[in-house]
Amino acid sequence: MTSTAPGAARVPPELFASFCDDAAVFPPGEMPLADAVPAHLRHVAAAHAPLVGPLVVPRARLSELAALTAGYGPGTLDLAVTVPSPEEAARAPASVRALPAARLRFLEVAVPEDVPAAEVVPRLTAALAEAPDHARVTVYVEVPRDERRAELIASLATSPYLAKFRTGGVRAELYPDERELARSVLLAVRAKVPFKATAGLHHAVRNTDPRTLFEQHGHLNLLAATGAALDGADEEDIVAILAERDAATVAGLVGALSPEVRKTFRSFGTCSLTGPVSELAALDLLGPDLTKDLL
Repeated sequence: MTSTAPGAARVPPELFASFCDDAAVFPPGEMPLADAVPAHLRHVAAAHAPLVGPLVVPRARLSELAALTAGYGPGTLDLAVTVPSPEEAARAPASVRALPAARLRFLEVAVPEDVPAAEVVPRLTAALAEAPDHARVTVYVEVPRDERRAELIASLATSPYLAKFRTGGVRAELYPDERELARSVLLAVRAKVPFKATAGLHHAVRNTDPRTLFEQHGHLNLLAATGAALDGADEEDIVAILAERDAATVAGLVGALSPEVRKTFRSFGTCSLTGPVSELAALDLLGPDLTKDLL
């Protein structure tokens, strides 16, 4: 990375509150759940705890948590649970209820390829009606990267559900390019649909992975792009921000943001919480109290 942005440490701490969801059990990290739980609890007890979101776990693996959390007190572990379809969303609250140490804070719902955009919200609403205690849970719907995208985002605008954008993965084709991601951001901002991002945001700033050669988005680029979209920037401006590789430039854009931007870009999943926190600190975007246990 290049030099830091002078004075950026004055950014309000709310700008990064619960910014980093702990997706340690997902690729490419794939940390064993038995290790991920205590590691997560160390993070939420550390100085950088204000940046840490929930532990993200697939519903299919919740049964593994029973033994792993048996000795913990009630509500020790905040969870975001991923499910493969709207219908599966109904089963997640009961599955988490069986884990006294866990609290279900978020549901992340995938959309199968054969589900039309117009059916997603009605099917999800019908499924969640069977889980009356879901009202305290924030629900994200993963927006497919196909022709359903615009229609689904428009339908989310008239629902209680938020959007989730996939920004990478274990293959190069799973990474949307700058223009595709810019259009997703603009659709969400113009429809007033908050969103989170998942996968591939391994670094703060746009980069080329030296091992895989994948072109990877930066989570700070995405945050700055969201702020610009909220301020009325057009597609070309958003594309340019997402493509920016100079760390000082990106940090400067982020340092000028209002914390209000986080009402739109809620969080991103990371398989390594230490990495994002360390990079934010290196860019002088965090106060020393938040990073004294890392640096």
